[in-house]
Amino acid sequence: MISVRIHIRDGERILAACDHELLGQTFTGDGTRLKVSEIFYGGDTISEEAFAERMKNVTIMNLVGDRTTDIAKKAGYVSEDSIIVIGGVKHAQAVIM
Repeated sequence: MISVRIHIRDGERILAACDHELLGQTFTGDGTRLKVSEIFYGGDTISEEAFAERMKNVTIMNLVGDRTTDIAKKAGYVSEDSIIVIGGVKHAQAVIM
């Protein structure tokens, strides 16, 4: 399952999504800290198929976790080169133009 929340700011639709089991955790590595907060990522818990559909209607994505980033990669929104690993967890951001 994937946890998702849509934020709307300045006309942008920002999708924050993570593998559900990562919600509430913090990861560190190479001087970087990634907090997967309930406030930003928590919202609906949906299937991988529903997540793939939600990606079609946003302008910015902030993604955390193996499943979440892999789905975005398969859909063509992120490339392997744009995925970083922080504390053993995959993270990617995408802007849809």
